[in-house]
Amino acid sequence: MSHPKRYTITAALPYANGPLHIGHMAGVYVPSDIYARFLRRKGQDVAFIGGSDEHGIPITIRAKKEGVTPQDIVDRYHENIKNTLNNFGVTFDIYSRTTSAKHREVAQDFFKTLYDNNKFTEDVTEQFYDEDAHEFLADRYIRGECPKCGNPDAYGDQCEKCGSTLSPEELINPRSALSGNTPIKKETKNWYLPLDQYQDFLSKWILEGHKNDWKSSVYGQVKSWLDDGLKPRAMTRDLNWGIPVPVEGAEGKVMYVWFDAPIGYISFTQEWAEKNGKNWKDYWQNEETKLVHFIGKDNIVFHCIIFPTMMKAHGEYIMPDNVPANEFLNLEDDKISTSRNWAVWAHEYLEDFPGQQDTLRYVLTANMPENKDNNFTWKDFQTKNNSELVGILGNFINRVMVLSHKYYEGIVPEKTIEFEELTEIKYFAKRISAHIEKYEFRAALTEYMNLARLGNQFLQAQEPWKKADDPEAVKGIMYTATQIAASLAQLGEPFIPFASEKMLTMMNLEKMSWDDLESTDDFIPTGHQLGQSELIFAKIEDEAIEAQINKLNESKVKNNMTNPNAAPQKELISFDDFQKMDIRIGTILEAKKVEKADKLFELKVDTGMDVRTIVSGIAEHFTLEEIVGKQAMVLANLAPRKIRGIESNGMLLFADKADGKLTFVNPEEETPNGVQVG
Repeated sequence: MSHPKRYTITAALPYANGPLHIGHMAGVYVPSDIYARFLRRKGQDVAFIGGSDEHGIPITIRAKKEGVTPQDIVDRYHENIKNTLNNFGVTFDIYSRTTSAKHREVAQDFFKTLYDNNKFTEDVTEQFYDEDAHEFLADRYIRGECPKCGNPDAYGDQCEKCGSTLSPEELINPRSALSGNTPIKKETKNWYLPLDQYQDFLSKWILEGHKNDWKSSVYGQVKSWLDDGLKPRAMTRDLNWGIPVPVEGAEGKVMYVWFDAPIGYISFTQEWAEKNGKNWKDYWQNEETKLVHFIGKDNIVFHCIIFPTMMKAHGEYIMPDNVPANEFLNLEDDKISTSRNWAVWAHEYLEDFPGQQDTLRYVLTANMPENKDNNFTWKDFQTKNNSELVGILGNFINRVMVLSHKYYEGIVPEKTIEFEELTEIKYFAKRISAHIEKYEFRAALTEYMNLARLGNQFLQAQEPWKKADDPEAVKGIMYTATQIAASLAQLGEPFIPFASEKMLTMMNLEKMSWDDLESTDDFIPTGHQLGQSELIFAKIEDEAIEAQINKLNESKVKNNMTNPNAAPQKELISFDDFQKMDIRIGTILEAKKVEKADKLFELKVDTGMDVRTIVSGIAEHFTLEEIVGKQAMVLANLAPRKIRGIESNGMLLFADKADGKLTFVNPEEETPNGVQVG
């Protein structure tokens, strides 16, 4: 869409079961705010929509742990998250919540519309049920082994290790997260969204329509789902926390959170529109509107397959123009882990570094995981602040202000010389614009800082302080330097809004439109009176960084972790339980890939008792050649299970290293097959 009339920008709804950390900020909220701020400066009609997802299973899990109600949890964290985002300058037009009466009304109306138009299928199926807890188990209450990578602690809807989206039936050795027991199957009726009926529509819309403009990671993940063939997915759940299903015969059922949550974008828009005299339908049902979803990579399937299918089934909604999902941000070379407090919490950062929101925004943008996972370290944070924000940008602005007051009492001089740097400024604005429009925020920030470098280099090369005998030359130099400084004040807003506002105030300037920034070289007129210089960025001392590193180290100690990436200990088992496990040394005799399953190998393994077939999700970690002949530990008495139509009889045991790669756990020297371990 080349010239949309308006933009609807959504940012993924955070679960209101805990505070935000830097991974959330870098993945979703900083990039979406950069984009929204930029579009507003372009004079566009923008609805930037956000809110808290308050019906997710993680919320009920936390409530059970704390012995409080789910409402207690969401009330606490909704305010925390909302205030944090506001304090970081994230400019939502509305930040609402899915427990609001308005959202309940809109979500139920959406469901009823699909129901009345026969868009759902009804099916009585056997679902997992915990006999001790007397509850049907939602996907997140079921844990087990991932059939694709072997992770023994995957959820019933997703494996957080390999990122695969799962169903509970796919898990190997499923267990209840409530009691730890093996759940039974019990009949229950649910309403399903027949995704398979929309396969052709989705393929044409995404695979044909967005092959060249969507991120390859997003396109690739969607293509993989479509290539495997879509299946109906239940949109209702047997739970007591959520939005009640508004149809007869659905008593005791609530909407699946991934049906309810994305409708939040629509209900929040309606809430905002009612308060501001807008027509909400313009932002969701008008083909001249550009819809963009900012999410993390773990939400791709929901925003690119399930939600679009819901909107298509409804029949009145536009499709997203782009879903620029980011990858994950690591912390000090390890995965961020909320359960082990291996995180930098955004609200705690604001307490430890008051007034330095822009420093974190800047560093997270510079390290944004746009196309691959990236890393945040406190030392890099300090370096970027001290060397780039203070040493390059802040230093240049300060020199211009100080010299202007020294030479001209803060009045911008006339242009006496036409320096080529003067004509270059608008090209930086154009390049920044081009990158932001393609969701290339790191590259856009690099261009912005290149402009600051140009200013420093220009002053250093011209040395006006050495040209007192040539006042006309000094005027020309200072006029040009002041134009560069003013353009930096204007162009910085999407990235460092607080510093940009401070610079504009110092220079007594109003914001210009972005189009003007791209076409003019007159950012501040001759004769304009500049205000007094103020410190824009403060140097961060070693002590402050050491305190943050010590805080992380305390998390290691508190969790008794020598490796912060280590998975938490599972529930205790008895010695008798351990004695039941028959672990033996075996040798891999043959290996081949499983058709249409990139992560699976079909192996022939000599266990000493027999030669058996084992299907293992290790194809991403080893080549066929390097595993044949390897000895490994084999869990021999694991109940057989069919995986991709192949009966697997056992499991190979591997160690999961910090970098996510698997390594063999095998004897130091060759050992006869069948020797027991334990």
